[in-house]
Amino acid sequence: MKRRTLPVAAAFAASAALLLTACGGEDDTSKDSDKIAGAGQSEEGSASPSAAASDSVERPEVTLPKDIDNVFENWKTGDATKDAVLADVTRRVNATDAAISAGDPDSDGIKFYYEGEALIGAVEWVQGYAKDGRSITGTTRYFKPELKVVDKDTAAVAYCSDESKAYDKDRKTGKADKTAATKNSYVTYSARLQKNDQGVWQTTSLLSERGNAKCTP
Repeated sequence: MKRRTLPVAAAFAASAALLLTACGGEDDTSKDSDKIAGAGQSEEGSASPSAAASDSVERPEVTLPKDIDNVFENWKTGDATKDAVLADVTRRVNATDAAISAGDPDSDGIKFYYEGEALIGAVEWVQGYAKDGRSITGTTRYFKPELKVVDKDTAAVAYCSDESKAYDKDRKTGKADKTAATKNSYVTYSARLQKNDQGVWQTTSLLSERGNAKCTP
């Protein structure tokens, strides 16, 4: 599994409840599934921002290497505003992994999809990988998205990730650190997003916790 969680993970217990509460009730878009989405299921999963809702925003190009696959399961709601929020979450996830793979904490994608404390945390996260000569490989499944649009410019999103088939790897040798899956292969994320003047839903706060019962099988 991936070795690192975000640097702000320690704050999860104190802060996540607010975001998770905001994501509950009638705006809960989560769906349980025993099937891991595959590359052929374009409705339920996508490894690239181009498969998400399109718009007129001029975005930085983000390309994942062939050995990194991000699958977004049940990631559409049918509501235009909510789907725009979730689309920018998928783009942010992909931009982060592309930056880790490239060893580039100053990537355009990072600066485009993060703001505030979340941007600082993301840069530190990517820097940590680069400093240690590490990267990532494999497939990560993102599932159980829960979304609350607070107002026209603010939203909160909670979701899970399954990293049981995702690993750290040595940047020089390309060797993956494959380990057996445990409850810590599953990560709970909670994010706050703000819509900027360009119409981009930027992540301003991102908290994570491994092994949370909300996401473990």
